[in-house]
Amino acid sequence: MFKYIFDLFIFTSTWIAGCAMLMVWQTNLLMHLEYDVPAYLVFVFCSTLCSYNFHWYLSSDSTSENARVRWTLHHKTLHLVLCAIGGIGAAWFFIHFIDHWFWLCGAVLLTFLYSAPKIRYKPFSWLKKIAVGKTIFLAFVWMYVTTFLPIAIDDTQWNSASLLFCLHRFFLIYAICIPFDYRDRDYDKKEGIRSLITHLSERGVNIIFAFSLVLFAATGIALYWCGYSWLTVALLLAPGCIVWALFPVAKRNFSDYLYYFVLDGLMMFSSLLMLLLPV
Repeated sequence: MFKYIFDLFIFTSTWIAGCAMLMVWQTNLLMHLEYDVPAYLVFVFCSTLCSYNFHWYLSSDSTSENARVRWTLHHKTLHLVLCAIGGIGAAWFFIHFIDHWFWLCGAVLLTFLYSAPKIRYKPFSWLKKIAVGKTIFLAFVWMYVTTFLPIAIDDTQWNSASLLFCLHRFFLIYAICIPFDYRDRDYDKKEGIRSLITHLSERGVNIIFAFSLVLFAATGIALYWCGYSWLTVALLLAPGCIVWALFPVAKRNFSDYLYYFVLDGLMMFSSLLMLLLPV
């Protein structure tokens, strides 16, 4: 029973949607944003639920995952239902924030384009031939929705700290995405999906991963000179240390639970620390 509930929590993307909410909460906290935060949190939850269930409904043929693909094959109708529920909720709160339609449309377009190449009909399938940098694109989408967009909606907190925080979060998410691309490289080659990690040697992958974490650490430390305490900086850097330690393990162990619970959860780990240890 526990395994069934845990699988339901992870594989319906409820977990990753909750992670997105915590990341938005952290952005609001650190950037001192003032707008309709509860409504935006629900918008992000519904949008993530919709987009991820749509993506997994289209990904039941993936050979990189084991437990998740088996679960998806037996619950495709549930994926569609959750996609519909999330889509209705996202549409409702899109209208709520209609004054910011330009930035919101950017989020909708970017999110759809990530999954669009998996639609096996033209012109969507044609996107595989021109889509480059899958990992960079995904990391940017996550940074855009959880960091850039809340600041854009508030529209009063654009400064060096907001720019550094956007970069800091992007490089963390990119580093977390690299093991996913490393694991998926054979499937991506077969499907014609273009990715930087797919074409690099293992040494090249290690260099890109290390470079991303160095930039993550540098932008995080730089926030100290923007008025943030060393405790805040330390909490921000904590997930990067864990990602660094887990990277060799993730290249050998392709467990869906390691990837979709632990690695995905590290995106919001510093948010959780700040919730438990107020800064």
